[in-house]
Amino acid sequence: MDPGSGFGVFDPGFGFGSGSVPVNPLLSSSFPYQEELTFSNPPSSPPAKRFNSGSHQPVFPFPDPGHDPFLVRRQQQFQFPFQYHQQQLPGTAGDDQTVIIEQLFNAAELIGNNNNNGDHTALAQGILARLNHHLSYSSNDNNKNPPFQRAASHITEALLSLINNASPPLISPENMILRIAAYRTFSETSPFLQFVNFTANQSILESCNDELGFDRIHIIDFDVGYGGQWSSLMQELASRKRNRASSLKITVFAPPPSTVSDEFELRFTEENLRSFAGEVKIPFEIELLSLELLLNPAYWPVSLRSSEKEAVAVNLPVNSVVSGYLPLILRFLKQISPNVVVCSDRGCDRSDAPFPNAVVHALQYHTTLLESLDANQGHEDESVERFWVQPSIEKLLMKRHRWIERSPPWRSLFTQCGFSPASLSQTAEAQAECLLQRSPVRGFHVEKRQGSLVMCWQSKELVTVSAWKC
Repeated sequence: MDPGSGFGVFDPGFGFGSGSVPVNPLLSSSFPYQEELTFSNPPSSPPAKRFNSGSHQPVFPFPDPGHDPFLVRRQQQFQFPFQYHQQQLPGTAGDDQTVIIEQLFNAAELIGNNNNNGDHTALAQGILARLNHHLSYSSNDNNKNPPFQRAASHITEALLSLINNASPPLISPENMILRIAAYRTFSETSPFLQFVNFTANQSILESCNDELGFDRIHIIDFDVGYGGQWSSLMQELASRKRNRASSLKITVFAPPPSTVSDEFELRFTEENLRSFAGEVKIPFEIELLSLELLLNPAYWPVSLRSSEKEAVAVNLPVNSVVSGYLPLILRFLKQISPNVVVCSDRGCDRSDAPFPNAVVHALQYHTTLLESLDANQGHEDESVERFWVQPSIEKLLMKRHRWIERSPPWRSLFTQCGFSPASLSQTAEAQAECLLQRSPVRGFHVEKRQGSLVMCWQSKELVTVSAWKC
């Protein structure tokens, strides 16, 4: 079969016309959460649900983004050792890098040890303000800083927001459209998202094979995003040669939204997935639950499996979960005994390291990520960095600072909770390698490590996908 068939490339931008945003009656209802997420005391009563709606070998699962009919239709609508500074990164002199890294480390140390100490706060603000000034006036001749300086600038701004206790800014409908467009652009210009989605989906399909007697796949998702991964899965299910398509249910666990924008994104994703399921004629259900349900085991759902013919798969991007939640999540998953748990790890978060070291590690990671984006010489759009990379850094540091205590490495927690790694198949590996070969940018490659697949840029890890079973 033509490798251009199979999983579709999800375009999350549909529903918006040119220059206008349609009014969706669902978006006018108030959201049932008004308080910030806390980790100290479990809720006194069970949190309400947000909404309640009611051996196969897949073909090569990614068409060319520019020729995918779904995309075309919708487009028309709308403890880390502190020796890092000894390794010079591209774009700045080694001495300058050393100063920047040390200043970020010192500021993060003051923030991490703050304990409401005004002197520490003032010292950290002074360090970051001077660093911000230095970075803003160190552009090169073409007025675009190299990746290291840009990553350092984004981290500096994120740390300043932490000090100032800045709330996430409200996002206008126009900015929301730009964020969605940036997500789509990232999916088209970098193999990053497609590598994660298709590798994870391959593992899910192999573990939830209908030949094993399953007639429905139930996804438990801890980071649904814009739902692109599941539109791809729907398209694969719809393409199966059988009298009726397999049905799909998705249960989303998400933290209480802190802004109207968070609510908008969840509603938007839900409507998009429903719409796409209707187009490909897949029986589909989606349910959105509060992650707060897991704070108290007394409120855990008794069962999320409707019958023995329902296969349960879990999507657990470990970087999206506050580390303090992970043991609770794993205990909950052990109880429901899923067929497979698929994890992605961007390698940007070191919850097992002190906060200052984790900040330096985040700098290293995002420098590599920006290098990989800059390598696409045919694409000069900076929206991906502004609307995807920068917000990711802000969320990462805010999440890490919220749970400042160090925690064991996530793989150790999985093992302690009774999960064991399951090797990804040769099909998944060949699929990932083929994806990177199709990328117009040279420098990406796939490595297989202890059964996991790792996508690297110039021998530096960008993201790892692994599968786990009870």
